[in-house]
Amino acid sequence: MKIRRENLEDRPHIGRLIDAAFAGIEHASGQEATIVDKLRSDGQLTISLVAEDDENIVGHVAFSPVVVGDGSKNWYGLGPVAVLPAYQGRGVGRMLVERGLEDLRILGGMGCVVLGDPAYYRRFGFECEPRLVLPGVPQEYFQALAFAGQPCAHGVVTYAEAFNS
Repeated sequence: MKIRRENLEDRPHIGRLIDAAFAGIEHASGQEATIVDKLRSDGQLTISLVAEDDENIVGHVAFSPVVVGDGSKNWYGLGPVAVLPAYQGRGVGRMLVERGLEDLRILGGMGCVVLGDPAYYRRFGFECEPRLVLPGVPQEYFQALAFAGQPCAHGVVTYAEAFNS
């Protein structure tokens, strides 16, 4: 399995992969591929990685900047992360997330937030931080990971406009 940055030729495949990965998922909005396209067109797609197996794209993860109420800089949101159903449960998502978090650290990121299953994201070091809030979602599903001993940001988190589509 190879993890690499997306390129121009990957973009149509990424959209189809995201649609396939989220098809039939209860919490899915059906707009996940549109969100990634809008992040890209708005210049807000900080990191976009694909997982390749035999030159076929089987997974994708996106990271974009977030605004934190306390003014903390260089915080990012993870998501969406998508893996083709036939490849789920094989560690593809884990590899994408780990590489993306590593790349954020290299870029000088101070931390990352994610909205998702606490049992899944805890393995990467994400934890519920009660002082960090995403309005309208259950607190236990909104988690944060501060990098390199940095204090965790606090306040209301606002994702890029693409997530409001």
